[in-house]
Amino acid sequence: MRSPEALRGLVESYLGELALTPQLGGLAESMRYALLGGKRIRPVLCLATGEAAGAEVEAVLPAAAALEFVQAFSLVHDDLPALDDDAVRRGRPSTHVEFGEAVAVIAGDALLAEAFRLALAYPTPAVAGELAGATLGMIGGQYLDVTGQHGDRARLDRLKTGCLFDAAVGCALWVAEVPELEQGPWRAFGAELGPIFQLVDDILDGDGVVLSHGEEEARSLAEQATERALARLEAVEADTSVLAEIVAGLAVRTS
Repeated sequence: MRSPEALRGLVESYLGELALTPQLGGLAESMRYALLGGKRIRPVLCLATGEAAGAEVEAVLPAAAALEFVQAFSLVHDDLPALDDDAVRRGRPSTHVEFGEAVAVIAGDALLAEAFRLALAYPTPAVAGELAGATLGMIGGQYLDVTGQHGDRARLDRLKTGCLFDAAVGCALWVAEVPELEQGPWRAFGAELGPIFQLVDDILDGDGVVLSHGEEEARSLAEQATERALARLEAVEADTSVLAEIVAGLAVRTS
């Protein structure tokens, strides 16, 4: 089993060498700019799940990259003045600051389309179906956010953050050809990852649950979600040591 660091190295190499659709022409520069940086948490999780489920890591790379493309698309659009209006992303000017708003909108669109081009490269349509459902859920969560519908915070976070974590596990299971009836324990594990990530995000940013319930409660909830995720892994009949390492890293991250 490869370490999270080794898996991240594979993701970086794959993204760096991946040829984008030729018709995009000069737009590729802004797309690659949007992909720079980041911890690659979702693609690394996808690769680790796939390997644990019996797939060759190289076979999972297109699905993992597709997840990162969707994540990049969402960030490019979230940063736009019409939404979050963030001028900085990952320590650099946001894509719309660097290339202009019009190019950023189109680059985000192209990143999303490229994601589905990658997901549709598999013999089964289930990988693309998984990614589509997660992307729509994420967009639904963003709608709740921009329209100020924050009453059900858990639902908002589940959609906006949790869906792509679910898909990181789900896409890998389809690539590994795990029968749907046997996916339950894996998916129960995946459902705990979004809450861990979001709660730690809230603690780091002093936002979300921290504002409504306080930092101590947020930390307690994050610890509970981490414990649940690790417990879920125990029900999976596979070597899940790398996945447990990823969970531990999510729980203690500082950025």
